[in-house]
This record gives sequence, structure tokens and C-alpha cells, in this order.
Amino acid sequence: MPGLSRPAPAPKPSSSPDPHPQARNATALELGARMGYSPTQVSHVETALKNATLPFCRAADAVLELAGTEESFEREWLKMKYGALLEGFSGFIEYERRAVEIRLYEVGAIPGLLQTHEYATVLAESYVRRGTITDDQARERIEVTAKRQEVIARTPPPLIFVVLDEGCVRRFVGGPAVMRAQLDRVLEFAEQPNAMVQVAPFAMGERRPFDLPLYLLTLPDRSIVSYAESTHRGHLERDSRFVGPILSAYYQLQKHALSQTQSVAMIDQVRKGTS
Repeated sequence: MPGLSRPAPAPKPSSSPDPHPQARNATALELGARMGYSPTQVSHVETALKNATLPFCRAADAVLELAGTEESFEREWLKMKYGALLEGFSGFIEYERRAVEIRLYEVGAIPGLLQTHEYATVLAESYVRRGTITDDQARERIEVTAKRQEVIARTPPPLIFVVLDEGCVRRFVGGPAVMRAQLDRVLEFAEQPNAMVQVAPFAMGERRPFDLPLYLLTLPDRSIVSYAESTHRGHLERDSRFVGPILSAYYQLQKHALSQTQSVAMIDQVRKGTS
């Protein structure tokens, strides 16, 4: 998935009508006290001597009642840090880092959480050759992929349910050596106690409920968010009215997919064909 990080910005005053002028006109001492930061920290961010952190932006949003709005500092921080990501993906990354359960369905390529460096590099370079992204953006994309994988090694690790469209396994990327190492990575991941790997075979036909990549994240408070992606846009959904049916469809996907034993056998058979 695309990635391009930049330094986080200092919060800026909004140009839209201000519903909370007293809060916004507070001194650094007053604002810091309400945010839980020292006046010096607030002043350094305001004068751009230091970049705002994500917790700082969220604290400012809470005090200024901007959380969840178009002009929130958190939104600006994410846009600056992940400027070249598909819409919605920057917010998804922040949720993914905190998730206690991750459910994903991928089409056509091994998901980023399981990609080897070589596999991710081949994919990114293919976008450069097509003129979709620049060399710098390709490097940043690879770095974001590697950074996301830290969630797998987290203590305690999240439960991770992976369903791969059969095309993810059979579509060779980067030649035999790259693909063999990549399938080794998937097989090693499947052995972890917190992991479940299944393949949705082509034979599922119309029983496959999704045509595009999909992620479902269960957060520590047991709320669930979903992220779906097309070629040009990603959509992060937090409303349980819409996430619930997606979760039900995911359970149906798992029901009709191959078991983990059958899936591992298929992946291993394809892997042997790379020798």
C-alpha cells in the first residue's frame, strides 16, 4: 500500500468560524494546563520549534472540541505524516497499531503485514515503472510496510486472521527466489499460535462475499472498525451499523474458505513449484 511520511506539523489556527474563541485564545499556560502539557511544550509547538506529536494533537482536539471534525489537528497530523497514502489508510494504520484482533482479506498480492522486504520492493518498483509513484514514494511505501509489521511482534500480540484469495498464492511476484521466500514467510506465520491462515480458492465462485481487499480491526474496547480499498481510494468505517454486516460476511468467507490445514498444504505445494 502507498506510503509517504513527512514531519508532523505544528497545529494551526482554523480559518473557519470559531465556535470556541475563549478556548482558542487561551494562553500557553492555560491551554497547556487543560491539555496536560507544560506551557513550554505548547509554546514550542506553536512557534514550530518542535513538531506536534499525535497525542499532543489529540489533546488539543479534545480541549478545542475539534475531535472527529474536518479541521482537527489529528487529521492534519495524519495527512502530513502519510501524505501519499490512499484516503483513509493513514487513520487505519493508527488503529492497526492498537488492535487486539486483526481480520483481513487480500486479493492478488500477499498482504503487507506478511510481505518480505524483497517482495514489497518488487511491488513498489513495479509502480515506479508504470509511473504511478516516484522513487522516493516507493522507498517510503516499503518503510511503511516494514513499520506496520511491528504489530506482529508486539507483546501481547494481536490475534490475526488472514484469508488470501488463491491469486495471492499463485501470482508469482519477483521470480522464483522472491516468491519462494515469500511463501516461506506465510507458512512460518501460519505456525504462530495467534495466527490463522486460510485460502479462498477460485472454486468458491459466487460464494466469495468480497471482491476487494478488506481489513477488520477489533480495538481494546471491543469496538470494530473496517477498512476497504479500491485502486484509487480507501475507506475507513467506524459506524457499527455498517461494520456489523461486513463482519458477518467475513465469517461467511472463513466458513467457505479452505481450512488452515488445507490452505497450508496448497501454499506448500505452490512453494515447491518455485524450486
